[in-house]
Amino acid sequence: MPDIGTVWRELGGDPALLARVSTVVRPGALPARLPVRELARACVGACALAAAELGARRAGRAAVPRVTVDDGAVATAFTGERHLLVDGRAPQTFAPLSRFWRTVDGWVRTHANYPHHRARLLSALGVPGDPAAVESALRERSAREVEETVYAAGGLAVALRTPAEWAAHGQAAALAGRPLVERVRLDTARARALPPLDGTVLLPAAGLRVLDLTRVLAGPVATRTLALLGANVLRLDAPHLPELPDQHADTGFGKRSATLDLAADRDRFEELLAAADVVVTGYRPGALDRFGLSPEALAERRPGLVVAQVSAWGAYGPWGGRRGFDSLVQVATGIAAVEGSAQRPGALPAQALDHGTGYLLTAAVLRALTEQAYGDAAGRGRLVRLALARTGAWLQDARRPEDGTAQDGTAREGAGAAAVPYDGPAPWLAETGSPVGRLRHARPAVSFADGPRDWARPPGPWGEDAARW
Repeated sequence: MPDIGTVWRELGGDPALLARVSTVVRPGALPARLPVRELARACVGACALAAAELGARRAGRAAVPRVTVDDGAVATAFTGERHLLVDGRAPQTFAPLSRFWRTVDGWVRTHANYPHHRARLLSALGVPGDPAAVESALRERSAREVEETVYAAGGLAVALRTPAEWAAHGQAAALAGRPLVERVRLDTARARALPPLDGTVLLPAAGLRVLDLTRVLAGPVATRTLALLGANVLRLDAPHLPELPDQHADTGFGKRSATLDLAADRDRFEELLAAADVVVTGYRPGALDRFGLSPEALAERRPGLVVAQVSAWGAYGPWGGRRGFDSLVQVATGIAAVEGSAQRPGALPAQALDHGTGYLLTAAVLRALTEQAYGDAAGRGRLVRLALARTGAWLQDARRPEDGTAQDGTAREGAGAAAVPYDGPAPWLAETGSPVGRLRHARPAVSFADGPRDWARPPGPWGEDAARW
């Protein structure tokens, strides 16, 4: 069963600090056959504890602030994209061609939210953009054939598998031998010293410069959380790959957004890298290597750097170089089969692999910074790496019994925690004015004593900022 103790051990944290965490349990939040609520709580709790630990160290406090994890706040944050309103308008979270389709032998799920992915899907199938034409074409093919044909065209489609079928897949075997959170030393250079914190609000990441090279959704969740905690986050995108505006509004809190052509304006990127403390990447493994942005190359040019990587399938194995999204990982790994029925595949109550992995990535960055500044072997660049499919495997390690409760009772809910009603997300929603409109959005889920309660700035239009610190 997912729990914060497991995550904290993976992060190399002091087990004694787990006593600083308390939980507000709301059994109705994130209902599912798999233990989604427990996973969400563990990921957010570990992130908040890592933030509190680093904040206490930088402020010279003897005790780490107390951390509170409220299932209501966590559930609202994990479904934040569904609660977003922009000037009263609800965004479309999935495009018409991003859905399940019947095939001759089962089911396949496609992802076509971005225009270039939509075009590649239609090209691979040889049909126009009419959903009826897509449906007709897919019903004549096998799910695995569709998966490979669309992938070969640079599109996104994944065949539905059961947990047993995924377990027999080479990618599952590659993941099984890896930790949930990979942590690697990159060099022996001294990291930059973290200045002490002052003031009544603890901002553990204050003064840190974070280059955000991520897209949908785990990476942007991680960098949005680092921005909440005080980091100067600069998101960089290629000018020819604009982000979906509503998606950018949801994950752009606290950040600045700029465009940069890595091939044409390399000198500008090197200037940014030279002053960066953290680089977070969320593109498929190998996609950025041709620009000299592998973790090893980054650390060679900027010794002492923390590099954080997140991908769909992992940076290894037969699917290591494939594109992917949360919805597709759920389908391939058997989650959709578990959450569905004999008539139709299902889905988790949130994009929990994305959100959960995003908070884990933030926690891993914060712990790496703490180890760099205050550990026994101070300094040294670090790589932290996570994968949605590995998080999915952790989720499936144990399932709920039929009554929907945790398998070992309240022990996983937090010591002495009492269950309270969950009456929906309203208490954890806020409204904020922004350059892109009036936003209704989820409040931050990460909470600890004397910590920040909101982002310092609302999101702005995609690419509006200059590519400089």
